[in-house]
Amino acid sequence: MYFYAARQPILDRNKVLYAYELLFRDGLSNVFPEIDGDEATSRMIEGSQFSFGLEDFLDDKPGFINFTLDSLIKKYPSMLPKEQVVVEILETVQPGKRLLAECQHLKEQGYTLALDDYIHQPVWRHFYPFIDIIKIDFRSTDIETIKSVQEAIADFPHIKLLAEKVETNEEFQQALDMGFYYFQGFFFSQPEMMQTKALSPAQMTLAELLYETSKAELDLVKITNVFQRDVSLSYKLLRYSNSSIFKRRAEIETIKQALVVLGQVELKKFLSLLFTAQISSDKPAELMRMSMTRARFAEGLANIDGKVDTGKAFLTGLMSLMDAILDEPITSVMEKLPLAKEIKDALVENSGVLAEYMTLIKYYEAAQWQQANQAMNQLGIASDKVPDAYHTAVQWANEQMKALGD
Repeated sequence: MYFYAARQPILDRNKVLYAYELLFRDGLSNVFPEIDGDEATSRMIEGSQFSFGLEDFLDDKPGFINFTLDSLIKKYPSMLPKEQVVVEILETVQPGKRLLAECQHLKEQGYTLALDDYIHQPVWRHFYPFIDIIKIDFRSTDIETIKSVQEAIADFPHIKLLAEKVETNEEFQQALDMGFYYFQGFFFSQPEMMQTKALSPAQMTLAELLYETSKAELDLVKITNVFQRDVSLSYKLLRYSNSSIFKRRAEIETIKQALVVLGQVELKKFLSLLFTAQISSDKPAELMRMSMTRARFAEGLANIDGKVDTGKAFLTGLMSLMDAILDEPITSVMEKLPLAKEIKDALVENSGVLAEYMTLIKYYEAAQWQQANQAMNQLGIASDKVPDAYHTAVQWANEQMKALGD
């Protein structure tokens, strides 16, 4: 059995990753909104117990998971570690004595509780002592209503407001000014400023190496010399090649040895990741993680599909958020980088098979399962293999973040 999953990042006021919302479904044909909420929650719990570990999707962050009243009464949250889960009470659950009792019980056990898509009613005041986070749909809730909620929770300073569906930087700034503490949405995947950012000498060195490794025949001497000009780059190469990802029996001690052992495919991945990491150093770490997940997911799709080179698919996914990283339009970003025409066509013109992969990946990220299913049908791709490709991509991105960390 396959468990379809997606995750949406939740950031704090400094745009630092705080948590993910996990969205689990049982398939692509009978998905939300058709799937029953109780069934979705129970299948997710079942999957986390027998098919995957929550840490595979969450790394070391908590996960917001939806619960209905029935699933709360059945004590499903207690099957998950309180450190890993934020119990998110669905907006369809009406406030009442049974829900209040469950909230009090969960709070006593040390769980974090959130109200999803909060609709303000005076009766919710009885719940405030046990609620930690209130989620508000920022696009569909007017400012006066938000102010009413803030007045209502004024006596409960432990409650933090989370703005959902924040899609632009302008909306993020507005929510920030209004006192929201957490933010959910893909606002950070769009350019915040329309300006050009010059590449540093170190970044230009990486761009040069990217170009060299894209050639059919590697010039090992030239590549070794480039690495040897940069002590920091050499250190990162040796550290990466000695990481647990590759499970080497003996440590690698020289630049040439590292290059030979890694090989062209892994070396190109390493350089691509390092390039992206360097130019995104002042951006949320989650943006880098998301880029890496896209890269590996695109590579997995190409491997399943067999229509395009997996290396090109990987680089397309990795470069797909470069507009946000450099704070400039993707068109001008692509003009600076020595990338294959197919990659530039996919990211600038939204054309070709690689662009279709990116469309599918974005549907997956947003848990738009019906559109994802249509995209797979259009590609003629084996849909039963896609969930594993996504799961593998998430795990791999988590490992890479640790390997590339300081």
